[in-house]
Amino acid sequence: MKKLLLISIAFVLAACGGAKKTQEAINSGNYTTAINKALKELKNNKTKKGNQKFVLMLEEAFDKNTTRELEKITFLEKEGNPANLEKVYNGYLQLKDIQGRIGSLLPLPIYEENREANFKMNNYDTKILNTKSSLSEYLYANATDLLENASNKLDYRQAYDELKYLNDINPGYFDTAKKMDEAYQKGLDYVKVEVTNDTEQIIPKRLEEELLDFNTYGINNFWATFHSSPMENVAYDYALELDFNQINISPEQVNETQIIKEKLIKDGFEYVLDDNGNVAKDSLGNDIKVDKFKKVTCDFYRFTQLKTAQIGAKVNFKDLQSGQVVNSYPLSSEFIFEHIYANYQGDRRALDNSLVALLDLAAVPFPSNEQMVYDAGEDLKARLKDIVRRNNFN
Repeated sequence: MKKLLLISIAFVLAACGGAKKTQEAINSGNYTTAINKALKELKNNKTKKGNQKFVLMLEEAFDKNTTRELEKITFLEKEGNPANLEKVYNGYLQLKDIQGRIGSLLPLPIYEENREANFKMNNYDTKILNTKSSLSEYLYANATDLLENASNKLDYRQAYDELKYLNDINPGYFDTAKKMDEAYQKGLDYVKVEVTNDTEQIIPKRLEEELLDFNTYGINNFWATFHSSPMENVAYDYALELDFNQINISPEQVNETQIIKEKLIKDGFEYVLDDNGNVAKDSLGNDIKVDKFKKVTCDFYRFTQLKTAQIGAKVNFKDLQSGQVVNSYPLSSEFIFEHIYANYQGDRRALDNSLVALLDLAAVPFPSNEQMVYDAGEDLKARLKDIVRRNNFN
């Protein structure tokens, strides 16, 4: 019973809090927020008496929002600036959307006043279509002008954005799709990717191919495309240079460590003698025996095979128009090959279990220098990917 009471109180407090926030939104002029809050409360149970306050607030917020938005739209229309068409268009769309959401809940009764909530609905379809037509003409003309008179790639990108918006609101408008493709191609940054090797070691071909395979990098840079095989007919804007300046591979090493282990182990038993030299008996008459122990010794030889590879490189982003390096990042990576095995002389019973496990292992072939460099490059690929994704060519 107490639990149910607490739950009821929680619901009441939540409802009161929702009503207070909705009224605060109305008082501060955030009518859209107030409408959204009221609709959310009424969506599940519009006839509930406890929700009557939300019906009244929805009525008030709708009326005030419609009046204010229509006044804004009228002012923008009177100003006659075609740059305002998008705001006018979106204003009408918002008004229509709100009407549609409220209309799906109608009728909304107001019990105390014995009436239904009053929402003055307008038909905005003609306004929306006319504004969309004017906006489409404006966007198309403005984007076309940008395409024809662009002074830099940012102009092409702006043209693309306006054409994309035009295509979203009015698909198939004249040759919008064709002009979008033109704007995109001319707004792209073309990046030439190069790998140079200033070391005396050979970079594995497989590693180089994977480093240059930008399709696997998941790079989400809409305005940049990377070519690892430069094309003659492309004017490249940037170069991404991956310069290997250091590859160190250690000699193959086998380090030996000797450990002498001793342990007392059980080695049978012996009888306990009494003072007379006879076998002692317990209370049940059985012979008393005790364990015998002996010390065993084992020479344990642990062998560690070790080989390391270290790679040092630098990533340079160069502006090919100015010849200047835009950004430069150092890269380094290391791979360690280590294998442990062991053998012994003496009594292996003196060894701990962790040491015994090593006795089942034997020496293995060392990886080649090429494999070591490739394995070190695995980490290098991840770091290069992060650098490329963070670098902004725009």
